[in-house]
Amino acid sequence: MPYVWGGNGGKGYDCSGLTDAAYKAAGVWHGARGTAQDQYNKSPRLPAGADHKPGDLLFFGDSPNNVTHVGMSLGGDRMVNAPDFGQVVKEQSIAGKPKYIGATRPAGR
Repeated sequence: MPYVWGGNGGKGYDCSGLTDAAYKAAGVWHGARGTAQDQYNKSPRLPAGADHKPGDLLFFGDSPNNVTHVGMSLGGDRMVNAPDFGQVVKEQSIAGKPKYIGATRPAGR
């Protein structure tokens, strides 16, 4: 599906809409709906350097107070991502992706 700002299905997804829809489809409440910043603020954080497990949320931005993007871990350095305008939802590496802030493991997983 294509990237659509504010999208949560139907015609496409933005990053937080994609992660929210994935957790909703799995019947798991991840702690926050809304923006990537909302999801970061309200989800239990993993310690720095922790291994990513499938379903962990991976956050990017300028600082913990300026989170601008979220993807969902597939384990290791892979994630499913709604990257940006003109692109489609896809699997990609987080290696070399700038501005990684940290990860959360939402309760109920």
